[in-house]
Amino acid sequence: MNTANTLGLRRELSSTYDETLANVAEILKSEGFGVLTEIDVRDTLKKKLGVDFRRYRILGACNPPFAHEALQADLEAGLSMPCNVVVYESDAGKTVVVAVDPAKTVAAAGNPKLSALAETLRQKLARVIERLP
Repeated sequence: MNTANTLGLRRELSSTYDETLANVAEILKSEGFGVLTEIDVRDTLKKKLGVDFRRYRILGACNPPFAHEALQADLEAGLSMPCNVVVYESDAGKTVVVAVDPAKTVAAAGNPKLSALAETLRQKLARVIERLP
């Protein structure tokens, strides 16, 4: 896994953009996540600004048991929910997937319960990224 991005878990793939979108949703499910939101950035920028942009989707993934536990530990944990997973086409024509690294995004909260949950979520998201073909 390429982890050059300090806030995310990143991987460049040889599969197509459309294949990757379909695969990431299924693999997220296998780790207990559902996709709550899906933002088509390309379409949004075209409609709102009239600009062309690469294919780029932001998936808002949620693992309900972990979300509930995090909110019980700290009501403001919702600031880092859902766990965003981004799929886009690179300049080189590759498909890139980047998932937020919860262990890094909740570190500033200083709450040990949240830190433990975040590390478990990080492991789940890392497995998702690694399992993508």
